[in-house]
Amino acid sequence: MLLVGVAAALPACSAIRESRGYIVDPVLTGAIQPRIDNQQSVEGTLGRPTFVSQYGTPTWFYVSSITGQRPFSRPKIKEHSVLAVTFDDAGRVVDVKRSGVDQVVFLDPNGDKTPTLGRERGFLQDLFGNIGQVGGAGLGAGGPGAGP
Repeated sequence: MLLVGVAAALPACSAIRESRGYIVDPVLTGAIQPRIDNQQSVEGTLGRPTFVSQYGTPTWFYVSSITGQRPFSRPKIKEHSVLAVTFDDAGRVVDVKRSGVDQVVFLDPNGDKTPTLGRERGFLQDLFGNIGQVGGAGLGAGGPGAGP
């Protein structure tokens, strides 16, 4: 009976694997060639990118992560890859770069609050702080819309 109980509990301790983001297909990602492909062919081959650069040279990023999580613990990154496809002004592929988990930065937040400049205000001060501020000085006889 003990053996049956251990055999039933054993699968509950295995890690749960989950894919997040773009699912990498090495054949498709290897098919993108600089100076041959353009934005339309890349989108037709790989699909829509995970995100697109907003500044600088036009670059499409395909981000993929595979995480593993044991019961009662946080997920941990097992595999991570980023495919960056850079285009020129005409929309042709200039460069294709690949990076892995070695480029991932792990941040450790410090505390529960985000430091800000200025004074500390409580909930009630935020809620009632603007009472009396609207319609103050300057909106009387000499305010906007007052004639000569």
